[in-house]
Amino acid sequence: MKYVIVDNLNRPLKQPLIARYCDSFLCRLQGLMFRRSLPVGDGLLLVDKRDNRMDSSIHMMFVNFDLAIAWINNDMEVVDTCLAQRWHPAYIPKKPARYVLEMSAERMGDFRAGDRVTFNEAFVDR
Repeated sequence: MKYVIVDNLNRPLKQPLIARYCDSFLCRLQGLMFRRSLPVGDGLLLVDKRDNRMDSSIHMMFVNFDLAIAWINNDMEVVDTCLAQRWHPAYIPKKPARYVLEMSAERMGDFRAGDRVTFNEAFVDR
């Protein structure tokens, strides 16, 4: 599995965020379904081939906890955010995105539309 460290270039994060890099169809489909929780320092980065509103939409079916979501385009700019509530049918970003960053709901204030982000490969043993 591949992991990345996500950084916000507009404001430093209070706590590091290490996200699993999820670019296969099955990984994106499963997402965080059936998990009991997500630690505050962990996340999931869903990766698509191009910026698109529909392809970067998410569902919260079988997700048992709320999530902070940041949609990021190919220019590495946050284009939308939301607090996704458990078991909600669907969330679609306001603008096209290539990346969907799913994090603990406690991280809701870490990213805002217009922020610039970077992904750096993390070498973690999980």
